[in-house]
Amino acid sequence: QVQLVESGGGLVQPGGSLRLSCAASGFPFTSHTMNWYRQAPGKERKLVASIAGTGSRTDYTDSVKGRFTISRDNAKNTVYLQMASLKPEDTAVYYCMVFRWREYWGQGTQVTVSS
Repeated sequence: QVQLVESGGGLVQPGGSLRLSCAASGFPFTSHTMNWYRQAPGKERKLVASIAGTGSRTDYTDSVKGRFTISRDNAKNTVYLQMASLKPEDTAVYYCMVFRWREYWGQGTQVTVSS
């Protein structure tokens, strides 16, 4: 069965950095686009970044362009989200998602940006 397990969240000061990881299993990882979403308190879940199976294409929402980098290690079945220059408005639960006939989600990891 498809499993996605996020890790790497935490509390960081504004301007700081974090790297999130999502370990995937139960499906052919290299042939699936992987996605990072986030959900802030009281708001809807939104797409942050996506990466194609080969890693050849990445896409970002405008608010994180130039600050966040999505990458993947297909040998480890893991996708990463490197976050830099973090702002308080980046505070959210971050989720990994893959679409394989339907959406599969991880349990999420909390990122809090605060001084």
